[in-house]
Amino acid sequence: TSGGERGSSGTRREAGMSGMTGMQAGMEAAFNSAQLDDQTAHQECPEDVKGALMFKLRSGISSVSGNANRVFRREGAYDRYDLKDANEGVDKTVENDLTEMDLTNPEEFPELDRPPLRKIDKYCQPECPCCNISKRYTQAILVMIGFTISFGIRCNVGVATVIMTSNKTNSEGEVTEISEFHWSPETIGYVDASFFWGYIITQLPGGFLASKFPANRLFGTAIFLSSCLNLLIPAASLAGSQAVIIVRVFQGLVEGVTYPSCHGIWRWWAPPLERSRLATLALAGSYGGAVLGMPISGYLAEGIDWYAPFYFYGCAGIVWYMFWLWLSFEKPATHPSISPREQLYIEKSLGDSKAKQPTISSTPWSKVVSSLPVWAIIVANFARSWTFYLLLITQPKYFKEVFGMSVAKGSTLAAIPHLIMTIIVPLGGQLADYLRRNEIMTTTNVRKLFNCGGFGGEALFLIVVGMTRDKLTAVIALIIAVGCSGFAISGFNVNHLDIAPRYASILMGISNGVGTLSGMICPITTEQITKNHSTKEEIESEWQTVFLIASGIHFFGVIFYAIFASGEIQDWAKADPTEENVEMDIEKPTNGYGANLNVDTSANEAAEAETMLQPASQASANPFTSGQTSNPFRQ
Repeated sequence: TSGGERGSSGTRREAGMSGMTGMQAGMEAAFNSAQLDDQTAHQECPEDVKGALMFKLRSGISSVSGNANRVFRREGAYDRYDLKDANEGVDKTVENDLTEMDLTNPEEFPELDRPPLRKIDKYCQPECPCCNISKRYTQAILVMIGFTISFGIRCNVGVATVIMTSNKTNSEGEVTEISEFHWSPETIGYVDASFFWGYIITQLPGGFLASKFPANRLFGTAIFLSSCLNLLIPAASLAGSQAVIIVRVFQGLVEGVTYPSCHGIWRWWAPPLERSRLATLALAGSYGGAVLGMPISGYLAEGIDWYAPFYFYGCAGIVWYMFWLWLSFEKPATHPSISPREQLYIEKSLGDSKAKQPTISSTPWSKVVSSLPVWAIIVANFARSWTFYLLLITQPKYFKEVFGMSVAKGSTLAAIPHLIMTIIVPLGGQLADYLRRNEIMTTTNVRKLFNCGGFGGEALFLIVVGMTRDKLTAVIALIIAVGCSGFAISGFNVNHLDIAPRYASILMGISNGVGTLSGMICPITTEQITKNHSTKEEIESEWQTVFLIASGIHFFGVIFYAIFASGEIQDWAKADPTEENVEMDIEKPTNGYGANLNVDTSANEAAEAETMLQPASQASANPFTSGQTSNPFRQ
């Protein structure tokens, strides 16, 4: 009996192992040959609970499977809404070599030898399974969220210091608890400005680092390290203001590379006629960060304690970094699941994606420094940064001192102008690209119209903010002023990619470095102007001076940019014709594969002949795994 039991037990184990093997084989087959079940996709949902649950489960699996089939199989890989002809990505309003070329997509696309799959790609493909968003817009959304966290971190100190240094009072205005920290206005000004002492140092080096190393890795690492440092600020505050200043300087050092590396990302991912919309979508996170950062920091500081915002944003940045490592890639050629047609569209519209990257010695410094279009961008960046950091850092203080608002309410009102700007910035990018794509205006005129119109409107309404003594009027004027400046982002902040795409990250480092002077000077200047709190009238007069100075700086930026800005690529920024080449060269046969930075396509004729004489192996239907011997999907 025992022997029979052992035998039956062994049989059951073998059957179980066989069943597991069969299940695993079935799952692999389903993954590699997944197809959307039309009957499941179109039938009506049953009314009973069990049937409805099973129907939704099957529908969800079918949706994910259909997306996997689109990504990892050839069928339907080109039938995407984002798959455009490369001619659509070329800016025809400016003179360049691409306007004379035929960039129409070929009838048959080359197969691509994909970069080696990472371990995570074996289980979870690098894209959202529930939507077919293009890979370039995936990069833009990730950058936007990264900037949202980055600028939320910058809001923490401005809001928290108000709680840290304010006495707690009751409803009758009597002091019930002395403030925990006794920092002078000058000390608070130095704490606010210390971030920019480090931030300005790494601007220019950040441009070169974004040229030498993968810009996406540089951007992600900067946000991650800044988030980790943010977790240290509460402990540093207890040690003294000097410790906070040191941590803030290090935060500035690591975040100084974010803007240059952002332009380094668009150097590879943004077709010319999509630069405005992609860049503004990403940069909208800067203002979205202020929208969320001010009220979140205010309510966390008042509801929990002053240290809560630092912990919240520190953890948020670390979580974001995990998604960034999974979904972000340096360029289209290194993305394991980009559609061949999207890669072809991006690379052919860019035209010089294989040009040598600039170095310190190869950069034409004398021509860069003497270029008036470069100076136009620098002046505009300084003017915009002055008002941006004025509102980002001191707006809650303005509402508290002039109108007697609480920190939480003042932070919420301070966030409203940035909310409007978060909406207007990407809309302005769409409008700017529409005018360029339909050749209604030249790129130069589009940049000048958006920049000067936005700055002019902001300067006028900043005067209103300074002169009014009515709370509602001040809030409305601030909303309109900041909203106007949202259009300017489609002017100067994208202009680097127009005049010198090869040097865009370096120019961004230069212009943003000069603009960062605003972040260093503005808080200290504001604290010095508003430090006398003797009477209500004097406080109002001091803040009036602050806003009139900001308005004057903007008017100067309008005049300078209108005269000297340009949307044409500069002669000194053009690549040597011998360097220009696209990474997917459809004109040159490469053993069935398109050219790719990760693949050597320069094999000699003898090697090619030897390959042709070998027996043909069975072709794979998967353009991402064919030709790969070490691919886990082939094992």
